[in-house]
Amino acid sequence: MSRYQEIDLSKIHFTSIQDRFSKVDTNSFAKVSDNIIDSMPDILKGAEFKEFINRCRLARDSDKTFIIGLGGHIIKCGLAPLLIKLMEEGIVNCFAVNGSVTIHDYELAFFGKTSEDVSKGLADGTFGMADETINTINRIIIRASEEKLGYGEALGKAILEQAPNADISLLAQAYRYNIPVTVHIALGTDINHQSPYADGKAIGDCSLRDFRIFCEQVKNLNAGGVFINMGSAVLIPEVFLKALTIARNVYGTVQDFTTAVFDMNLQYRELENIVRRPLENGGKGYYFIGYHEIMIPLLVQELLR
Repeated sequence: MSRYQEIDLSKIHFTSIQDRFSKVDTNSFAKVSDNIIDSMPDILKGAEFKEFINRCRLARDSDKTFIIGLGGHIIKCGLAPLLIKLMEEGIVNCFAVNGSVTIHDYELAFFGKTSEDVSKGLADGTFGMADETINTINRIIIRASEEKLGYGEALGKAILEQAPNADISLLAQAYRYNIPVTVHIALGTDINHQSPYADGKAIGDCSLRDFRIFCEQVKNLNAGGVFINMGSAVLIPEVFLKALTIARNVYGTVQDFTTAVFDMNLQYRELENIVRRPLENGGKGYYFIGYHEIMIPLLVQELLR
């Protein structure tokens, strides 16, 4: 016999499952359907994704502002045609992108290829040294600063007028549809900064102009708009937070909108700056993890449906 006293389980009080709250029941199970959203279970992320899609459709049908933030991986995974379709259908009002988006978009539009072998190029010092890309972009931005254009505006115009594959260029088609693509540059992060022709004054001038354009767009999220960040872990989340601050400072209330992050893993700034902090006074944020080349087509297909 143990020297220690055991609890007497005969004194247990049982309950009935009929009276107990259960988070899962058969009504929430997955269903066989021709539509993938309808086939998702109303459980966990399946339920969240359905809810998010419904909020997006409500914004779409009510002509609310729809802004998408992008990292370069979205473009180099071949997803630009889907985003262009959202512009054609009048769903998206603005894109906010980092510098890598412009690099990949430019190369695909002019040369039909992008995304070099970084490790190989880094080993011999040739990474990012393609003359046709870096020096032409620099020339466009220097001229854009002289003409007081935005970074995305200038590149979109040049691609639309000159590139053989302008039809697959997010920047070109946005310029065609008069939709701003604001480009937010961190000096030293893009390959066109690796050139003696890079003009920091011109780059900063055009990118700062884009920031002010973006702030004006963010104020329109009030009362039902949607902001989605796709694959920018740091830059766009930081820019969005500052733009929202300015919009609220200048215009007052910018509340009750929907945000979402689509990325391949959980990132601190995306979670805090897009899903949590902006919505403490109203609205709702979502975070969906998955491969862009799978999740973005799924999202776009439902927005178009």
